[in-house]
Amino acid sequence: MISGDSIVALSSGRLPAGVAVIRISGPQTRFVIETIAGSMVGNRVATYRKFRTPDGSVLDNGLVVLFAGPNSFTGEDIAEFHVHGGRAVVAKMLETIAGFDGIRHAEPGEFTRRAFLNGKVDLVETEALADLVNAETEAQRRFAVQNAEGVQSELYLGWRRRLIHARAMIEAEIDFADEDDVPGSVAETVWSDVWAMIDEIERHVRGFRAAEIIRDGFEVVILGAPNAGKSSLFNALARREAAIVTEEPGTTRDLLEVVLDLEGMRIRVTDTAGLREKPGRIEAIGIERARSKAGTADLLLVLEDMAEPIAAGALPAGVPSLRVGTKVDLLQGKPRASLLGTPYDAVISTRDGTGLAELLAEIGHRAAAQIGKVGDILPSRLRHVELLNETKRFLLAAVTGNERGQELRAEELRLAADRLGRIVGAVDVEDMFDVIFAQFCIGK
Repeated sequence: MISGDSIVALSSGRLPAGVAVIRISGPQTRFVIETIAGSMVGNRVATYRKFRTPDGSVLDNGLVVLFAGPNSFTGEDIAEFHVHGGRAVVAKMLETIAGFDGIRHAEPGEFTRRAFLNGKVDLVETEALADLVNAETEAQRRFAVQNAEGVQSELYLGWRRRLIHARAMIEAEIDFADEDDVPGSVAETVWSDVWAMIDEIERHVRGFRAAEIIRDGFEVVILGAPNAGKSSLFNALARREAAIVTEEPGTTRDLLEVVLDLEGMRIRVTDTAGLREKPGRIEAIGIERARSKAGTADLLLVLEDMAEPIAAGALPAGVPSLRVGTKVDLLQGKPRASLLGTPYDAVISTRDGTGLAELLAEIGHRAAAQIGKVGDILPSRLRHVELLNETKRFLLAAVTGNERGQELRAEELRLAADRLGRIVGAVDVEDMFDVIFAQFCIGK
């Protein structure tokens, strides 16, 4: 249990608001309740009180709730004061509480840091709480909730327990080979399980791209020749005039991005410069940026004006694409032209909305296919992937090191288990604390 200063912060949203929640954690919590609210309140019971300064002046009327440690979020005594959400009210409450000896304003993430140090959450669950606070889409919320409930941690801890058991069996065979109660040749079973674990880790790590899409977004890049309708589509998706649209070629010269929430998924759409031969110097820079962005996309929308199709040039290899015919409203019964002589994947008009719903549905289908099934356990941070890859490297050294002796192979298992422990914080990870907890806002 942490001792020392108590901390206080506004834990609710932006002011002004109907209600503001001020949270305190630490050994001075009960003193603050008794001083400001007049007397102690029951554990986990919302009690209406008049809040006063130490000299008796009224601060506000509201609710106070005590969450007694160790059965609280931080493991310490916590109090929440629910007050009116005016800036002056909140400022005076914070000033009054922080004015008591042994109480200071909390730093970003300090409540969650205390929860970790008191064993209430592990590092993976801590990161999931940060994701939950920052979640903007339903997919992000589901992913964060699942990890906050410990499913990802249990996977890593389960692998770690298997490695600790494997190492114990190897060392028992080394140290007590002559004992009757030590089964002979346990190594064959142990190494078989280690090989299986390597395969499990590889499959798990391959899911990181899906986790990146959930957290950062499914990247859609719009490509096409000048005046193919890229910026018009971009504006239609953004539902605002985000890009300039004119008949003059080369209007868009830099990358423009909009973020969509499509069926609970984060979709990042980028408008790019028109691709053509012999552009101007500044336009050429935009075209180079467009091609570079296209190479990292999850999906390309390659637009062609169906009345006057112009080639967009070579597309980056390996990036999925949809060929989109634009300006269908201008055809007026004319045949649909296509440079490649193959049907379009989608036909749209941004003027009357033709095909836009179908195009969005296909983008959503592609994004959902990349994310995979709801409930899949995925590595949610690059640091997880890096430590898992280190784990796999030590495991491979152990299972392929027949000539090195059992002692050294057992040491490789210990190092692998250590890397898994670092993911959840089961071993010393002090050097990562500042980075992890800096993700949080003040009050969390």
